[in-house]
Amino acid sequence: MNNSEGSSLPTVLVVDDEKGSQDAIRRTLEEDFTVLMAGSAEEARALLSQHEIAVILCDQRMPGTTGVQLLKEVRERWPDVVRIIISGYTDTEDIIAGINDAGIYQYVLKPWMPDHLLDAVRGAVEARILQLDMHRLDLELRTSTSVLRARAEGKRTLLKSTFDFDRIIRVAGSPMDGICELAARVARYDLSVVVLGESGTGKELLARAIHYASPRAEAMFVIENCGAIADNLLESELFGHKRGSFTGAYEDHIGIFQRADGGTVFLDEIGDTSHAFQVKLLRVLQEGEVRPVGGTRTIPINVRVIAATHRDLEQEVHAGRFRQDLYYRLAGMTLTMPPLRERPGDIVPIAEALLAQASQELKMPARRFAPDAMASLITYPWPGNVRELRNEIYRALTLTLNENAEIDAQAFSSKVLQGHPAMTAGIEAAAGISGMRQTGTLQERLEVVEAAILKETLLRFRWNKTHSAKELGLSRVGLRNKMLRLGLEKK
Repeated sequence: MNNSEGSSLPTVLVVDDEKGSQDAIRRTLEEDFTVLMAGSAEEARALLSQHEIAVILCDQRMPGTTGVQLLKEVRERWPDVVRIIISGYTDTEDIIAGINDAGIYQYVLKPWMPDHLLDAVRGAVEARILQLDMHRLDLELRTSTSVLRARAEGKRTLLKSTFDFDRIIRVAGSPMDGICELAARVARYDLSVVVLGESGTGKELLARAIHYASPRAEAMFVIENCGAIADNLLESELFGHKRGSFTGAYEDHIGIFQRADGGTVFLDEIGDTSHAFQVKLLRVLQEGEVRPVGGTRTIPINVRVIAATHRDLEQEVHAGRFRQDLYYRLAGMTLTMPPLRERPGDIVPIAEALLAQASQELKMPARRFAPDAMASLITYPWPGNVRELRNEIYRALTLTLNENAEIDAQAFSSKVLQGHPAMTAGIEAAAGISGMRQTGTLQERLEVVEAAILKETLLRFRWNKTHSAKELGLSRVGLRNKMLRLGLEKK
Protein backbone atom coordinates (compact mmCIF):
# COMPACT_ATOMS: atom_id res chain seq x y z
CA MET A 1 0.00 0.00 0.00
CA ASN A 2 1.09 3.58 -0.67
CA ASN A 3 1.19 6.46 1.74
CA SER A 4 -1.02 9.18 0.32
CA GLU A 5 0.79 11.22 -2.37
CA GLY A 6 4.18 10.31 -0.92
CA SER A 7 3.56 12.45 2.20
CA SER A 8 5.58 11.74 5.33
CA LEU A 9 2.66 12.80 7.57
CA PRO A 10 0.42 10.10 9.08
CA THR A 11 -2.73 9.61 7.01
CA VAL A 12 -6.20 10.01 8.55
CA LEU A 13 -9.32 8.77 6.73
CA VAL A 14 -12.51 10.72 7.55
CA VAL A 15 -15.79 8.92 6.74
CA ASP A 16 -18.78 11.28 6.81
CA ASP A 17 -21.61 11.82 4.32
CA GLU A 18 -22.05 15.51 5.19
CA LYS A 19 -19.87 17.92 3.21
CA GLY A 20 -19.91 20.55 5.94
CA SER A 21 -18.62 18.08 8.54
CA GLN A 22 -15.90 16.90 6.15
CA ASP A 23 -14.66 20.45 5.58
CA ALA A 24 -14.63 21.25 9.30
CA ILE A 25 -12.64 18.12 10.16
CA ARG A 26 -10.21 18.71 7.29
CA ARG A 27 -9.46 22.25 8.48
CA THR A 28 -8.81 20.93 12.00
CA LEU A 29 -6.43 18.14 11.01
CA GLU A 30 -4.71 19.13 7.77
CA GLU A 31 -1.71 20.91 9.34
CA ASP A 32 -0.66 17.77 11.25
CA PHE A 33 -1.90 14.95 9.04
CA THR A 34 -2.61 13.92 5.48
CA VAL A 35 -6.42 13.86 5.38
CA LEU A 36 -8.48 11.68 3.01
CA MET A 37 -12.27 11.97 2.71
CA ALA A 38 -14.93 9.32 2.06
CA GLY A 39 -18.65 10.02 1.83
CA SER A 40 -19.72 6.38 2.24
CA ALA A 41 -18.59 2.98 3.51
CA GLU A 42 -17.90 1.89 -0.06
CA GLU A 43 -15.55 4.83 -0.68
CA ALA A 44 -13.85 4.16 2.67
CA ARG A 45 -13.12 0.51 1.73
CA ALA A 46 -11.56 1.62 -1.56
CA LEU A 47 -9.29 4.15 0.16
CA LEU A 48 -8.27 1.66 2.86
CA SER A 49 -7.18 -0.74 0.12
CA GLN A 50 -5.15 1.89 -1.72
CA HIS A 51 -3.44 3.85 1.06
CA GLU A 52 -1.58 3.27 4.31
CA ILE A 53 -4.10 4.64 6.81
CA ALA A 54 -3.04 5.34 10.39
CA VAL A 55 -6.42 6.41 11.82
CA ILE A 56 -10.00 6.18 10.59
CA LEU A 57 -12.41 8.82 11.90
CA CYS A 58 -15.97 7.67 11.26
CA ASP A 59 -19.40 9.25 11.78
CA GLN A 60 -21.93 6.91 13.43
CA ARG A 61 -24.86 7.80 11.19
CA MET A 62 -24.34 7.11 7.47
CA PRO A 63 -26.60 5.89 4.64
CA GLY A 64 -26.85 2.09 4.48
CA THR A 65 -24.71 1.31 7.55
CA THR A 66 -23.55 2.64 10.89
CA GLY A 67 -20.11 3.72 11.97
CA VAL A 68 -19.83 0.81 14.42
CA GLN A 69 -20.64 -1.71 11.68
CA LEU A 70 -18.01 -0.23 9.36
CA LEU A 71 -15.37 -0.17 12.10
CA LYS A 72 -16.05 -3.86 12.87
CA GLU A 73 -15.15 -4.63 9.28
CA VAL A 74 -12.07 -2.38 9.49
CA ARG A 75 -10.92 -4.24 12.57
CA GLU A 76 -11.10 -7.56 10.73
CA ARG A 77 -9.54 -6.49 7.42
CA TRP A 78 -7.19 -3.66 8.49
CA PRO A 79 -6.39 -4.38 12.15
CA ASP A 80 -3.46 -1.88 12.35
CA VAL A 81 -5.75 1.08 11.65
CA VAL A 82 -6.79 2.89 14.85
CA ARG A 83 -10.54 3.48 14.99
CA ILE A 84 -12.33 6.62 16.29
CA ILE A 85 -16.06 7.24 16.03
CA ILE A 86 -18.00 10.52 16.16
CA SER A 87 -21.60 10.53 17.31
CA GLY A 88 -24.38 12.49 18.96
CA TYR A 89 -25.74 11.90 22.46
CA THR A 90 -28.61 9.77 21.17
CA ASP A 91 -26.24 7.11 19.78
CA THR A 92 -24.12 6.68 22.91
CA GLU A 93 -25.64 3.37 24.02
CA ASP A 94 -25.19 1.78 20.57
CA ILE A 95 -21.54 2.86 20.45
CA ILE A 96 -20.74 1.64 23.98
CA ALA A 97 -22.31 -1.70 23.13
CA GLY A 98 -20.13 -2.00 20.01
CA ILE A 99 -16.84 -0.72 21.46
CA ASN A 100 -15.40 -4.18 22.15
CA ASP A 101 -16.57 -5.75 18.88
CA ALA A 102 -15.32 -2.86 16.75
CA GLY A 103 -12.18 -2.25 18.84
CA ILE A 104 -12.91 1.46 18.99
CA TYR A 105 -9.99 3.46 20.42
CA GLN A 106 -12.10 6.52 21.36
CA TYR A 107 -15.43 8.12 20.60
CA VAL A 108 -16.01 11.85 20.22
CA LEU A 109 -19.38 13.42 21.00
CA LYS A 110 -20.98 16.12 18.88
CA PRO A 111 -20.64 19.04 18.87
CA TRP A 112 -16.87 18.42 19.07
CA MET A 113 -14.22 21.04 19.82
CA PRO A 114 -11.28 21.34 17.38
CA ASP A 115 -8.63 20.99 20.10
CA HIS A 116 -10.37 17.95 21.54
CA LEU A 117 -10.62 16.26 18.13
CA LEU A 118 -7.00 17.05 17.29
CA ASP A 119 -5.78 15.62 20.61
CA ALA A 120 -7.84 12.47 20.05
CA VAL A 121 -6.29 11.86 16.63
CA ARG A 122 -2.77 12.60 17.86
CA GLY A 123 -3.26 10.11 20.69
CA ALA A 124 -4.55 7.54 18.20
CA VAL A 125 -1.43 7.93 16.02
CA GLU A 126 0.84 7.47 19.05
CA ALA A 127 -1.17 4.40 20.05
CA ARG A 128 -0.69 2.96 16.57
CA ILE A 129 3.08 3.47 16.73
CA LEU A 130 3.19 1.68 20.09
CA GLN A 131 0.98 -1.08 18.72
CA LEU A 132 3.24 -1.64 15.71
CA ASP A 133 6.31 -1.66 17.96
CA MET A 134 4.67 -4.27 20.19
CA HIS A 135 3.87 -6.43 17.17
CA ARG A 136 7.46 -6.17 16.01
CA LEU A 137 8.84 -7.09 19.43
CA ASP A 138 6.41 -9.98 19.72
CA LEU A 139 7.54 -11.29 16.35
CA GLU A 140 11.19 -11.05 17.38
CA LEU A 141 10.52 -12.84 20.67
CA ARG A 142 8.71 -15.63 18.86
CA THR A 143 11.60 -16.16 16.46
CA SER A 144 13.00 -19.61 17.15
CA THR A 145 16.27 -20.09 18.97
CA SER A 146 17.62 -22.15 16.09
CA VAL A 147 17.14 -19.26 13.65
CA LEU A 148 18.91 -16.85 16.00
CA ARG A 149 21.75 -19.30 16.46
CA ALA A 150 22.07 -19.73 12.69
CA ARG A 151 22.17 -15.96 12.21
CA ALA A 152 24.84 -15.55 14.89
CA GLU A 153 26.92 -18.31 13.36
CA GLY A 154 26.54 -16.73 9.93
CA LYS A 155 27.62 -13.36 11.28
CA ARG A 156 30.70 -14.89 12.92
CA THR A 157 31.61 -16.68 9.70
CA LEU A 158 31.21 -13.44 7.74
CA LEU A 159 33.40 -11.51 10.19
CA LYS A 160 36.10 -14.16 10.10
CA SER A 161 36.18 -14.16 6.31
CA THR A 162 36.01 -10.34 6.10
CA PHE A 163 38.96 -9.81 8.43
CA ASP A 164 41.02 -12.80 7.36
CA PHE A 165 44.75 -12.14 6.78
CA ASP A 166 44.24 -13.00 3.11
CA ARG A 167 41.82 -10.05 2.85
CA ILE A 168 44.61 -7.59 3.70
CA ILE A 169 45.22 -6.34 0.18
CA ARG A 170 48.72 -6.87 -1.18
CA VAL A 171 50.60 -8.33 -4.12
CA ALA A 172 52.83 -11.42 -4.02
CA GLY A 173 56.16 -10.52 -2.49
CA SER A 174 54.79 -7.49 -0.63
CA PRO A 175 56.48 -6.52 2.65
CA MET A 176 53.07 -7.27 4.20
CA ASP A 177 53.48 -10.99 3.48
CA GLY A 178 55.96 -11.48 6.31
CA ILE A 179 53.92 -9.32 8.69
CA CYS A 180 50.72 -11.29 8.04
CA GLU A 181 52.51 -14.64 8.33
CA LEU A 182 53.99 -13.71 11.70
CA ALA A 183 50.67 -12.24 12.92
CA ALA A 184 48.84 -15.44 11.95
CA ARG A 185 51.22 -17.47 14.08
CA VAL A 186 50.89 -15.14 17.05
CA ALA A 187 47.08 -15.08 16.77
CA ARG A 188 46.80 -18.70 17.96
CA TYR A 189 48.48 -17.92 21.28
CA ASP A 190 47.20 -15.64 24.03
CA LEU A 191 50.05 -13.12 23.80
CA SER A 192 49.66 -9.39 24.09
CA VAL A 193 50.68 -7.66 20.86
CA VAL A 194 51.97 -4.18 20.04
CA VAL A 195 51.42 -2.96 16.47
CA LEU A 196 53.66 -0.09 15.42
CA GLY A 197 53.35 2.03 12.31
CA GLU A 198 52.50 5.43 10.91
CA SER A 199 48.95 6.70 10.98
CA GLY A 200 46.80 5.14 8.27
CA THR A 201 48.92 2.04 7.67
CA GLY A 202 46.17 -0.38 8.73
CA LYS A 203 47.08 -1.22 12.34
CA GLU A 204 43.44 -1.72 13.31
CA LEU A 205 42.87 -3.99 10.30
CA LEU A 206 45.77 -6.21 11.37
CA ALA A 207 44.48 -6.27 14.96
CA ARG A 208 41.05 -7.43 13.78
CA ALA A 209 42.64 -10.18 11.70
CA ILE A 210 44.55 -11.37 14.77
CA HIS A 211 41.37 -11.44 16.86
CA TYR A 212 39.29 -13.37 14.31
CA ALA A 213 42.11 -15.89 13.79
CA SER A 214 42.41 -16.48 17.55
CA PRO A 215 40.53 -18.77 19.98
CA ARG A 216 38.74 -15.61 21.18
CA ALA A 217 37.05 -15.05 17.80
CA GLU A 218 33.59 -15.91 19.17
CA ALA A 219 33.77 -13.09 21.73
CA MET A 220 33.85 -9.31 21.23
CA PHE A 221 36.53 -7.15 19.60
CA VAL A 222 36.32 -3.68 21.18
CA ILE A 223 38.28 -0.58 20.17
CA GLU A 224 39.31 2.46 22.19
CA ASN A 225 41.40 5.36 20.90
CA CYS A 226 43.47 6.28 23.93
CA GLY A 227 44.78 9.49 22.40
CA ALA A 228 41.36 10.94 21.68
CA ILE A 229 39.99 11.52 25.21
CA ALA A 230 41.20 12.84 28.56
CA ASP A 231 42.63 10.52 31.20
CA ASN A 232 39.65 10.61 33.57
CA LEU A 233 37.20 9.82 30.77
CA LEU A 234 39.51 7.13 29.36
CA GLU A 235 39.68 5.42 32.75
CA SER A 236 35.88 5.50 33.03
CA GLU A 237 35.46 4.21 29.46
CA LEU A 238 37.86 1.30 29.94
CA PHE A 239 37.21 0.34 33.56
CA GLY A 240 33.67 1.64 34.10
CA HIS A 241 32.30 3.87 36.86
CA LYS A 242 29.70 3.84 39.61
CA ARG A 243 26.78 6.18 39.83
CA GLY A 244 27.68 9.47 41.54
CA SER A 245 31.44 8.90 41.28
CA PHE A 246 31.86 12.22 39.46
CA THR A 247 29.75 15.05 38.07
CA GLY A 248 27.54 13.68 35.32
CA ALA A 249 27.77 10.04 36.44
CA TYR A 250 24.01 9.57 36.71
CA GLU A 251 24.11 5.77 36.46
CA ASP A 252 26.53 2.85 36.60
CA HIS A 253 28.63 2.39 33.47
CA ILE A 254 30.15 -0.94 32.42
CA GLY A 255 33.65 -0.44 31.02
CA ILE A 256 35.14 -1.83 27.83
CA PHE A 257 37.23 -4.42 29.67
CA GLN A 258 34.09 -5.94 31.18
CA ARG A 259 32.14 -5.80 27.92
CA ALA A 260 34.96 -7.52 26.06
CA ASP A 261 35.41 -10.25 28.67
CA GLY A 262 36.63 -13.35 26.87
CA GLY A 263 37.51 -11.30 23.78
CA THR A 264 40.03 -8.70 22.62
CA VAL A 265 40.54 -5.04 23.50
CA PHE A 266 42.35 -2.91 20.92
CA LEU A 267 44.00 0.13 22.53
CA ASP A 268 44.90 2.50 19.71
CA GLU A 269 47.49 5.27 20.22
CA ILE A 270 48.63 3.82 23.53
CA GLY A 271 51.79 5.94 23.24
CA ASP A 272 49.79 9.13 23.81
CA THR A 273 48.66 8.22 27.34
CA SER A 274 49.92 9.82 30.54
CA HIS A 275 52.10 8.18 33.20
CA ALA A 276 49.20 8.24 35.66
CA PHE A 277 46.97 6.26 33.32
CA GLN A 278 49.81 3.88 32.42
CA VAL A 279 50.14 2.94 36.09
CA LYS A 280 46.44 2.08 36.33
CA LEU A 281 46.49 0.08 33.09
CA LEU A 282 49.55 -1.87 34.23
CA ARG A 283 47.77 -2.83 37.45
CA VAL A 284 44.75 -4.09 35.50
CA LEU A 285 46.92 -6.18 33.19
CA GLN A 286 48.97 -7.61 36.05
CA GLU A 287 46.05 -8.44 38.34
CA GLY A 288 43.53 -9.45 35.68
CA GLU A 289 40.81 -7.35 37.33
CA VAL A 290 39.35 -3.85 37.15
CA ARG A 291 37.85 -1.55 39.73
CA PRO A 292 35.30 0.91 38.32
CA VAL A 293 35.83 4.58 39.12
CA GLY A 294 34.12 5.19 42.48
CA GLY A 295 33.77 1.46 43.09
CA THR A 296 34.85 -0.44 46.22
CA ARG A 297 35.35 -3.92 44.80
CA THR A 298 37.30 -5.34 41.90
CA ILE A 299 35.84 -7.32 39.00
CA PRO A 300 37.82 -10.14 37.35
CA ILE A 301 38.36 -9.84 33.59
CA ASN A 302 39.78 -12.08 30.89
CA VAL A 303 40.81 -10.14 27.80
CA ARG A 304 43.61 -10.11 25.27
CA VAL A 305 45.13 -6.68 24.70
CA ILE A 306 46.42 -5.52 21.33
CA ALA A 307 47.95 -2.05 21.55
CA ALA A 308 48.96 0.23 18.68
CA THR A 309 50.81 3.49 18.29
CA HIS A 310 52.50 5.62 15.66
CA ARG A 311 55.34 6.29 18.11
CA ASP A 312 58.52 4.24 18.59
CA LEU A 313 57.74 2.85 22.05
CA GLU A 314 61.32 1.81 22.79
CA GLN A 315 62.46 5.39 22.19
CA GLU A 316 59.55 6.62 24.32
CA VAL A 317 60.73 4.32 27.13
CA HIS A 318 64.33 5.62 26.85
CA ALA A 319 63.02 9.20 26.88
CA GLY A 320 61.01 8.48 30.04
CA ARG A 321 57.64 9.16 28.41
CA PHE A 322 56.40 5.56 28.53
CA ARG A 323 56.73 3.15 31.45
CA GLN A 324 59.15 0.34 30.78
CA ASP A 325 57.19 -2.21 32.84
CA LEU A 326 54.00 -1.48 30.90
CA TYR A 327 55.88 -1.74 27.60
CA TYR A 328 57.15 -5.22 28.44
CA ARG A 329 53.69 -6.23 29.66
CA LEU A 330 52.14 -5.16 26.33
CA ALA A 331 54.90 -6.22 23.93
CA GLY A 332 54.62 -9.99 24.05
CA MET A 333 55.10 -9.62 20.30
CA THR A 334 55.80 -6.46 18.30
CA LEU A 335 54.66 -6.10 14.68
CA THR A 336 55.56 -3.09 12.53
CA MET A 337 53.30 -2.03 9.66
CA PRO A 338 55.31 -0.63 6.72
CA PRO A 339 54.19 2.73 5.28
CA LEU A 340 52.61 2.75 1.84
CA ARG A 341 55.68 4.34 0.25
CA GLU A 342 57.67 1.23 1.20
CA ARG A 343 55.17 -1.07 -0.52
CA PRO A 344 54.51 0.72 -3.86
CA GLY A 345 53.49 -2.52 -5.54
CA ASP A 346 50.45 -2.67 -3.23
CA ILE A 347 49.17 0.78 -4.24
CA VAL A 348 47.45 -0.41 -7.43
CA PRO A 349 45.34 -3.23 -5.91
CA ILE A 350 44.53 -1.12 -2.82
CA ALA A 351 43.47 1.83 -4.98
CA GLU A 352 41.30 -0.36 -7.19
CA ALA A 353 39.61 -1.92 -4.16
CA LEU A 354 38.99 1.52 -2.64
CA LEU A 355 37.57 2.77 -5.94
CA ALA A 356 35.11 -0.13 -6.08
CA GLN A 357 34.13 0.53 -2.46
CA ALA A 358 33.69 4.26 -3.10
CA SER A 359 31.53 3.62 -6.16
CA GLN A 360 29.27 1.35 -4.13
CA GLU A 361 29.00 3.65 -1.11
CA LEU A 362 28.40 6.77 -3.20
CA LYS A 363 26.04 4.88 -5.53
CA MET A 364 28.03 5.91 -8.58
CA PRO A 365 28.88 3.92 -11.74
CA ALA A 366 31.94 1.67 -11.54
CA ARG A 367 35.04 3.29 -13.04
CA ARG A 368 38.70 2.56 -13.60
CA PHE A 369 41.88 4.62 -13.39
CA ALA A 370 43.41 6.09 -16.53
CA PRO A 371 47.14 5.35 -16.98
CA ASP A 372 48.19 8.89 -15.99
CA ALA A 373 46.07 8.66 -12.82
CA MET A 374 47.63 5.35 -11.83
CA ALA A 375 51.09 6.79 -12.52
CA SER A 376 50.34 9.71 -10.19
CA LEU A 377 49.13 7.35 -7.45
CA ILE A 378 52.25 5.23 -7.65
CA THR A 379 54.66 8.20 -7.72
CA TYR A 380 53.15 10.14 -4.80
CA PRO A 381 54.75 9.22 -1.42
CA TRP A 382 51.43 9.10 0.56
CA PRO A 383 52.50 10.51 3.95
CA GLY A 384 48.96 9.77 5.22
CA ASN A 385 49.17 6.18 3.89
CA VAL A 386 46.00 4.23 3.07
CA ARG A 387 43.75 6.72 4.85
CA GLU A 388 45.01 9.55 2.63
CA LEU A 389 44.75 7.33 -0.46
CA ARG A 390 41.13 6.56 0.41
CA ASN A 391 40.24 10.24 0.81
CA GLU A 392 41.92 11.12 -2.51
CA ILE A 393 40.02 8.41 -4.38
CA TYR A 394 36.65 9.41 -2.93
CA ARG A 395 37.38 13.02 -3.89
CA ALA A 396 38.43 12.09 -7.43
CA LEU A 397 35.34 9.95 -7.92
CA THR A 398 32.98 12.77 -6.97
CA LEU A 399 34.78 15.16 -9.36
CA THR A 400 34.52 12.80 -12.33
CA LEU A 401 31.11 13.75 -13.69
CA ASN A 402 31.09 11.85 -17.00
CA GLU A 403 29.55 8.47 -16.17
CA ASN A 404 31.55 6.65 -18.84
CA ALA A 405 34.86 8.37 -18.14
CA GLU A 406 37.96 6.96 -16.60
CA ILE A 407 39.37 8.78 -13.61
CA ASP A 408 42.38 10.69 -14.90
CA ALA A 409 45.12 12.55 -13.07
CA GLN A 410 43.29 15.88 -13.31
CA ALA A 411 40.76 14.65 -10.74
CA PHE A 412 43.46 14.45 -8.05
CA SER A 413 44.50 17.26 -5.74
CA SER A 414 47.54 19.37 -6.52
CA LYS A 415 49.70 17.65 -3.90
CA VAL A 416 49.21 14.29 -5.65
CA LEU A 417 49.96 15.86 -9.03
CA GLN A 418 53.33 16.95 -7.63
CA GLY A 419 54.19 13.26 -7.80
CA HIS A 420 53.00 12.92 -11.42
CA PRO A 421 55.64 11.52 -13.85
CA ALA A 422 55.68 14.86 -15.69
CA MET A 423 56.83 16.62 -12.53
CA THR A 424 59.25 13.84 -11.65
CA ALA A 425 60.80 14.06 -15.10
CA GLY A 426 61.24 17.80 -14.69
CA ILE A 427 62.97 17.39 -11.34
CA GLU A 428 65.24 14.71 -12.75
CA ALA A 429 66.07 16.91 -15.71
CA ALA A 430 66.92 19.86 -13.51
CA ALA A 431 69.14 17.62 -11.38
CA GLY A 432 70.93 16.19 -14.40
CA ILE A 433 69.82 12.58 -13.77
CA SER A 434 68.06 9.90 -15.79
CA GLY A 435 65.14 11.98 -17.08
CA MET A 436 67.38 14.59 -18.76
CA ARG A 437 68.72 14.30 -22.27
CA GLN A 438 72.44 13.59 -22.14
CA THR A 439 73.06 15.15 -25.54
CA GLY A 440 71.92 18.25 -27.40
CA THR A 441 72.28 21.98 -27.03
CA LEU A 442 71.63 23.88 -23.84
CA GLN A 443 68.36 25.15 -25.33
CA GLU A 444 67.19 21.61 -26.10
CA ARG A 445 68.00 20.44 -22.60
CA LEU A 446 66.23 23.42 -21.02
CA GLU A 447 63.14 22.68 -23.08
CA VAL A 448 62.86 19.31 -21.33
CA VAL A 449 62.65 21.09 -17.98
CA GLU A 450 60.30 23.77 -19.35
CA ALA A 451 57.93 21.16 -20.80
CA ALA A 452 57.85 19.27 -17.48
CA ILE A 453 57.04 22.42 -15.50
CA LEU A 454 54.34 23.48 -17.95
CA LYS A 455 52.70 20.06 -17.94
CA GLU A 456 52.75 19.79 -14.16
CA THR A 457 51.15 23.23 -13.81
CA LEU A 458 48.49 22.45 -16.43
CA LEU A 459 47.66 19.17 -14.71
CA ARG A 460 47.41 20.85 -11.33
CA PHE A 461 45.00 23.48 -12.70
CA ARG A 462 43.14 20.84 -14.75
CA TRP A 463 44.30 22.38 -18.04
CA ASN A 464 42.84 25.77 -17.19
CA LYS A 465 45.12 28.02 -19.26
CA THR A 466 44.14 31.28 -17.51
CA HIS A 467 45.06 30.00 -14.04
CA SER A 468 48.16 28.18 -15.31
CA ALA A 469 49.42 31.28 -17.11
CA LYS A 470 48.92 33.40 -13.98
CA GLU A 471 50.82 30.83 -11.89
CA LEU A 472 53.74 30.86 -14.36
CA GLY A 473 53.77 34.64 -14.89
CA LEU A 474 52.80 34.34 -18.54
CA SER A 475 50.02 35.76 -20.65
CA ARG A 476 47.41 33.31 -21.85
CA VAL A 477 48.67 33.80 -25.44
CA GLY A 478 52.26 33.25 -24.32
CA LEU A 479 51.31 30.02 -22.56
CA ARG A 480 49.41 28.86 -25.62
CA ASN A 481 52.44 29.52 -27.86
CA LYS A 482 54.73 27.56 -25.54
CA MET A 483 52.28 24.64 -25.47
CA LEU A 484 52.22 24.56 -29.29
CA ARG A 485 56.03 24.79 -29.51
CA LEU A 486 56.56 22.02 -26.93
CA GLY A 487 53.76 19.79 -28.22
CA LEU A 488 51.71 19.95 -25.02
CA GLU A 489 48.03 19.21 -25.62
CA LYS A 490 45.45 17.70 -23.30
CA LYS A 491 44.80 14.10 -24.36
